[in-house]
Formats: sequence, structure tokens, C-alpha cells
Amino acid sequence: MAVEIVMPHLSDSMEEGTIVQWFVAEGDAVSEGQPLVEVETDKASVTYESELEGTLLTINAAVGDSVAVGAVIAIVRDAAGNRSEPAGAAIGAAAATGATSAAAGTGAAGGTGMAGATSTTGAASGRRVKASPLARRIAGELGVDLATLAGSGPHGRVIRADVERSGVATALAARASTPAPPEVPTGATTSTPVPPTTTTTTKGDTTRTRPTRLQETVARRMAEARATVPDFELRCEVDMSLAVALRTQLQEITDPPPSYNDFIVRAVALALREFPRVNGAYRDSAFEEYSRVNVGIAVAADDALLVPTIFDADQRSLTQIAATSRKLAAKVRDGSVSPADLSGSTFSVSNLGMYGLDSFTAVINPPQAAILAVGSLKLRAVVDDEGSVVAHPTIHLTLACDHRILYGADGARFLARVRDLLQKPVSLLV
Repeated sequence: MAVEIVMPHLSDSMEEGTIVQWFVAEGDAVSEGQPLVEVETDKASVTYESELEGTLLTINAAVGDSVAVGAVIAIVRDAAGNRSEPAGAAIGAAAATGATSAAAGTGAAGGTGMAGATSTTGAASGRRVKASPLARRIAGELGVDLATLAGSGPHGRVIRADVERSGVATALAARASTPAPPEVPTGATTSTPVPPTTTTTTKGDTTRTRPTRLQETVARRMAEARATVPDFELRCEVDMSLAVALRTQLQEITDPPPSYNDFIVRAVALALREFPRVNGAYRDSAFEEYSRVNVGIAVAADDALLVPTIFDADQRSLTQIAATSRKLAAKVRDGSVSPADLSGSTFSVSNLGMYGLDSFTAVINPPQAAILAVGSLKLRAVVDDEGSVVAHPTIHLTLACDHRILYGADGARFLARVRDLLQKPVSLLV
């Protein structure tokens, strides 16, 4: 019988997905586990594998199409012919169910209809090529055949740099063989096609690039946050002397030792357990408080900022948080992070200390009640108990709060608790 493949709901904020590429064509035979299509959601790019053996009858969504959750994107004839559920209840529904359970922290991989997004098919040779989702998307935009590239990533995986090197070489060769475009008057604008285009104006070469779906989503959500969330900020300085000493001791027994950001995430998680309103949200004119403490950590990816989630952070030890955060950061940077990894956070931590910034204000990720911004760890002048000015390693924390659910005293008590935990870090090991 014919089985409909629908666009699944893969994250709490997903409303539609964009077709990046199809790995099969109409009339092709498909086998169970074979990659069918890559979809870019508001969280990440995901490759879907077939859950059945059969023939792809029709493709209902072309590359570049944005399709609403639940809409049919393809129809497959089941070779076994023994599926009893109605059309539309198969692959998409199973994928959505799996993603939901993973987002809830059950450990699911994102659903039986979702792969780890680590391979694709070379257009020219038909062989499977290991490539990150970002590399596949850029290759599609630039018209680069992944099968012709030698991957420089882990285990020979094709990454963004490999594709861009090939794409730039192709673009330069094409540009050399074509006449330069006519000069455009100052102030003139050009269209925003994909791939990027370059025009020459009195300002010099101007390149216009359409943002990815992820970048569009980030832009929309941040604009909404600034426009709709009445936020206020609280700041404090934290003496990290004992935390630095503890981390030095941990270096002797743990390799690598927890980072200072791991200390902060652990302190935040314990404080959130004590202040459930901070671990909540203002949604649909009501207060929500969550029984689980899921801390999102901001990680810089290629041309985007992603926030993977450490689920049940209050129940994890410092070393467990460290291992999880390293794993999530690596998945973000190599493009293998899944929508389930990026969903379900109840509070966020953004750390730009590695760039030498003393402090900054982070934008709240709606509908969360607050976000903590972490500055750099530096030696700063501190007045000790005896009134002497000494140099101690300190950090500046800035807590941005949604004033609709948190008041000044709520945020101040929470931030003070985080500071106390960091200044007495042995409590983070209990």
C-alpha cells in the first residue's frame, strides 16, 4: 500500500522545515535505513532514513521548499504491503514521536525516522560520502559534488572548509571567463539569490547572501524577544579563587578537568532547583514552572549560534556536566547536532569570556524566564577581609530576567546563590 511521508514535528518551536536535498528520485527503489531526504529545521539539518522497503512513488516537495509540519513530502509504496495504519501515519509520525522523547531527555536518538546526519550520496558517483549537514547545504548552494572532495574532518568527513575551497576555486574560474558586471550606482540594491552573488558599486564589491533557515529563525526569535520581553539586568562579581584552586586539584585526577563554564553550569543547576520560578517561563499569559532542570549552553557554530541542552543538569555531577558539554559542543561544531539536542532547555548560559570580554548582556531565549551571561576570568583588584587591596581571579555575571515572571528580588536571590556556590565550590562536588 502507499505510505505518506510527512514533515514531522522535531522541536518545540518548529512550525515548518525546508527541503535541502533528496537522495532518491521518483521511481527509485528504497530499502530500510537508506537516506531519503535532508531537512533543515529551525534547529539543525537532519537526514531522514527510510523505515520500510519499497518504491518512491512521488516527491511532493522540491528542494528549497518550506513545508509545514504534518504536510506530505513524499509517498512510498510499501513492498511488504502489510501496513495497516492509514496513509500519513507512518514515517513522519514515528520520527516526531522519537524526537519528542529525546527532547524530554529519555535518551532516544531522535526517532526511528531520523539519522545522525553523517552521510550523503555523491551526485556523480552514487557512492555514500561522509559530510556534515552544513557542508552538504553549502555544496548544494555552490553546485559542488561532494563525491569529488577529499574530506579533512574526522575520519575523512567533508566539512564546510572543504566545500568552500572547492566552491571558491570554481567561482574564480567562472569569474575569470566572464566579463565584469556593469557598475551599479551608489545605493542600488541587488537581489538575494542562493548561492551568493557579488556586484560592483562605488562601495566596492558587494556580496549579498540569503541567510540560512537557522539564521532566519534566530533573527526572528531575537527580534521578538527584544520587542515583547520587558527584561531587566542584574550584575555581580564572583571571586573564583577557590574554584581555580579546586580545578587545579581536579587536573591531577581528571583529564581533561571541568572547565570554569562547567562549574558555572553546575552552580546554576543547583540554584535553579532552589528557585523554581527562575527555571520557568511566561507563556500565553500564564506562569510555567518545570520539574526538570535543563540548562542550555550557547555554542558558536559556523555563522550561527546554537544552544544544545544538558538535560537534568541538577542531577549530574560536575564531571558528568563537563563530559556532556564537551560532547554537545563537538556535535555543534561538526554539524551532527540533532533537533533533540537543541530542544527542551529551561534556562540558558552564554559565556563569551574566552574572547576577553569583561561582561555583556545576553538576549533572553523566549519563553525562558532568564539567561546568564558570563564574562572573562581575570585577575582584578579585590578588598579582602582585612581591608587590603589584593589581586584575585574574578568573573562578572549578568542575569537578564523577564520582568513578567521575575521581579528584582527573585533574580537577586538566585544570582546571589550562584555566586555563593562558585565562591564555595566544594559544594559543587556534593
